[in-house]
Amino acid sequence: MSAPRPELSELLTRLNPRAPLAERHLWLIDLLTWVRGDGHNTAAAVDRVQLLLDAAAARPELLGRWQAWWQAFRQHVDIAPMLADFGFAPRTAFLSELGGRLRRKWLPSTPETTDLGELFGQLLPTDFDRQWLLALPTALLERVQAVLFPDDSELHAVGPEPDGWDRTLLDALTFCMGQVSATGFAAEVRLRMSADARRSRPFHDLPTQLEALKQTVDAHGALSPQAIQAATQLRHLLDECRSAAHSVYAHLDEHGISVGIVFRLQQLRHRIQRIDDLLLCLQSAHRAQAAVHLLAKLVQVQQDNQSLRALVASSTHLTAAKVAERGAESGEHYITRNRTEYLAMLRQAAGGGAVIGFTTWGKFLLYGLALSPFWMGFAAGMNYALSFVLVQLLHWTVATKQPAVTAPAMVAKLKDIRSPGAVRAFVDEVANLFRSQIAAILGNLALVVPVVLLLNLALVLVNGQPMITPEQADHVLHDMDVLGPTALFAAFTGVLLFASSIVAGWFENWFVLHRLDSALAHNPSFTRRLGAARARRWARFLRANVSGFAANISLGLMLGVVPVVLAFFGLGLEVRHVTLSAGQVAAAVAALGAPSLLTPGFWLAVAGVVVVGPVNLGVSFYLAFRLALRAQAIDDVNRRRIAAAIRGRIRHAPLNFLRPPPESERAAPP
Repeated sequence: MSAPRPELSELLTRLNPRAPLAERHLWLIDLLTWVRGDGHNTAAAVDRVQLLLDAAAARPELLGRWQAWWQAFRQHVDIAPMLADFGFAPRTAFLSELGGRLRRKWLPSTPETTDLGELFGQLLPTDFDRQWLLALPTALLERVQAVLFPDDSELHAVGPEPDGWDRTLLDALTFCMGQVSATGFAAEVRLRMSADARRSRPFHDLPTQLEALKQTVDAHGALSPQAIQAATQLRHLLDECRSAAHSVYAHLDEHGISVGIVFRLQQLRHRIQRIDDLLLCLQSAHRAQAAVHLLAKLVQVQQDNQSLRALVASSTHLTAAKVAERGAESGEHYITRNRTEYLAMLRQAAGGGAVIGFTTWGKFLLYGLALSPFWMGFAAGMNYALSFVLVQLLHWTVATKQPAVTAPAMVAKLKDIRSPGAVRAFVDEVANLFRSQIAAILGNLALVVPVVLLLNLALVLVNGQPMITPEQADHVLHDMDVLGPTALFAAFTGVLLFASSIVAGWFENWFVLHRLDSALAHNPSFTRRLGAARARRWARFLRANVSGFAANISLGLMLGVVPVVLAFFGLGLEVRHVTLSAGQVAAAVAALGAPSLLTPGFWLAVAGVVVVGPVNLGVSFYLAFRLALRAQAIDDVNRRRIAAAIRGRIRHAPLNFLRPPPESERAAPP
């Protein structure tokens, strides 16, 4: 149960300027809790502020205690650092801010602090505080100023000499401007700016322009024409700084995204906005109202900074977009658009199926080593990884690896969704992809089964033993039973397929960001050992294949190791990969003989293989498709347009999804 709200009479009695620091701050927390009320009615909160002023005006001795309390508060708590730094990471680092937010969520805070930024979250902890602050009318704010701050010139002095409030704002501007300059001068930001931005040197002039503003305020006052002109010049300079920082994104887009740099740029943009808010507060004709509006903005900042999801989403959005973009580049190779490409996909998939047939044999060989569970999983993962890499190097394909990279390639068609024909082109890609997936699965299955049967026959001729024992064969058929958890395991495998595409995109982004291809081609230590020409060839080879290597190796290891790790925690999830499953069922039939073809167990296992394929493809495609839609910022309205267009194509031209068009014909909706 929440603590009961204090009564006003009790609060006024407790006001003690000589109380310890924690008790003074607890009194202010309780006072604002009383003003907040039930936290739903802003009009009632405004009425309570009015009631507080009435009670204070009726008791002169209370006003004296309040003035002493306020003086003690200002002596121990510095407002300027809070105005400048509240809501910003102390070390402008993503992981630092993530750790800070976790700490604030999990650990209680204390009112015994001189850090107003730490105390602020206890004073105004809810979004309702922003609402009732903004609801305070100008007349009431002027009365707050007259009753509670009659002898304090902080909020109403407009003469030529800077008052306490002006000095606080100028100090906050100094602190904030120092952080902006530091970010602009940071090597990782400065070196990625455009050439024009570096030549204009806007960050170099910030300290000089701020000092000019401070001198003008000292000489003529914050509201003087000279100060307003100086502030305008400072704003123009800050706009140049913002533009210079924005030019960094073009470099990141071309050379790879860094979450740390993106986070620093976001902090810089928000710092510049905070400076603008402070300047507005400094030069407002209605000081009390401007101060309350600034306070309400800080409440909003506090609410925004409580979300871990918002932090991760905002800082990794560009990385997700770049991963989707690099996936789109890879995915283009897996989409067939005419009959020639369709037949080529069949041949490539058949080659991949042949390799997976040997992978199936390798998996059963590993069972004979009697390894511990982890090392068995690791060995199986290496078997898968090496097979997938071999398929890549031979320019063949495995069906289930396609959806996670083809989805971004499809969504890339929606970059200009408002342009004529964008949705139609996307539906064409859906049809092309569907045909490509059918070709890939048919090609894989067309060769994995005969290769496994031929290997089994060779083993019988050489040593008289099939690939697996009859007991193992019965176990395989039982595991693939469509009535068991086969569909669930296939969906889990689809998640791993999607995860491998994320690893591939992230690793390629990391490779490009650190310019490892250039280092390999030109670094003296490499060129001495490999020779200049060979080093350049290796650099080009790795740049072209790094994404595929990362995807294949990570997928293979995840297929082998992740189920073992999950089993340690009691989660009995297994992998069901359509091509591997078909090969295992073929090995089981070879071990049990032709009579097994007439048993229910065999047909239930075949049905399981039939289910595994679409589930593998569907889950991985769906996850990649959702990621790509977010990366391209496709809204719900356009998503509904896309769904309607796909349904229309299915009704009017269903064969588009099954039959490849002739060489000269392009698939198009009626």
